[in-house]
Amino acid sequence: MTRQPSFRAYAALGAVCFFWGTTYLGIRMALESFSPLALIGFRFTASGVVLLAAAILRGAHVPRGRELWVSMLTGLLTCGIGTGSLAYAEDRIPSSLAALIIAFSPFWMVGIEALMPGGERLRRSTVAGLLVGSVGAGLLVSSGVANESVGGATTVGFIVLQIGSVSWAFGSIYQRRQATRAHPIVTGAIQQLSAGLVFLLLTVAIPARPIMPGFRGIAAMAYLVVFGSIVGYSSYIYAMSHLRVAVVSIYSYVNPVVAVVLGWLFYREPFGGREALATAIIFSGVALVKRYGKAE
Repeated sequence: MTRQPSFRAYAALGAVCFFWGTTYLGIRMALESFSPLALIGFRFTASGVVLLAAAILRGAHVPRGRELWVSMLTGLLTCGIGTGSLAYAEDRIPSSLAALIIAFSPFWMVGIEALMPGGERLRRSTVAGLLVGSVGAGLLVSSGVANESVGGATTVGFIVLQIGSVSWAFGSIYQRRQATRAHPIVTGAIQQLSAGLVFLLLTVAIPARPIMPGFRGIAAMAYLVVFGSIVGYSSYIYAMSHLRVAVVSIYSYVNPVVAVVLGWLFYREPFGGREALATAIIFSGVALVKRYGKAE
């Protein structure tokens, strides 16, 4: 079984589901020491340099010309705007709530893919799964609005995260459609490095709170670099290159569950009956999307 190409793709998707679920907590901890701009800048510059250096040492093909520019552009869309919006939101709302709001992202991922020329046609079971999952996410958003401590920021966080989700979805699908000689890991390295360098420049250009070094914040940053970016993002690029968009989008349902558990354990972020019901509804959506993936 391990020799089948699909096994590696699904293993990569499994890594995305788990490790990216833990990064919501990692981002919240890292924000104790870094501003959102600095967090994105340092995180992706470090991971991009490590991945690209390793690829060059192994003699991997490094894109040039248009291929290079496309990788840089999609890196700004995904790592920059996509993950940057998450860091901005988590600076204002609980990490678990941010993760659960992002459960709306499959709408953008599958919808944009369907609208693009030659895109995957939407199947009834896929649409049903996305609708069911969005109902669960909607319950969680309304729960956040009802919470006085984060109610005012929830709407802003929701809008920012939708902008980030659109940017992430378009960047991911556009990159997926490009012909390239580069290995997916090399593409991911360039994407991360381009986003990291741009955000480092923004950190210098835009006034923000100063960096406040602390053990937990720095340790969280290191975790994000290794498991969120090097392992997680490389796995995501690989999965996107070998699996259908509807199947890969499952990660955005699984990640919130991991984030909710960790948010409660480390920060006692609220999780009551309404949140439990919403999570159960989201899982129902996951089951429908998985059924579609198997049917194909």
